[in-house]
Amino acid sequence: MHASVGDRLLVHGRIVGQHDRVVEIIEVLGPEGTPPYRVRADNGHEAIISPGPDAVVQHSKPQP
Repeated sequence: MHASVGDRLLVHGRIVGQHDRVVEIIEVLGPEGTPPYRVRADNGHEAIISPGPDAVVQHSKPQP
């Protein structure tokens, strides 16, 4: 998984009734765009996460 600042991370709900979450990547802490990432949710909450297989990067710019 590779991401850049400004990309969004879509984390799918893992149980029935749990909604997907979308957060913005505000800092890449791993080398060359790899996790962990500092993210910010719509409510302003910030966290450091290492996304699992239930997450997808939505790139803000087209990737080469």
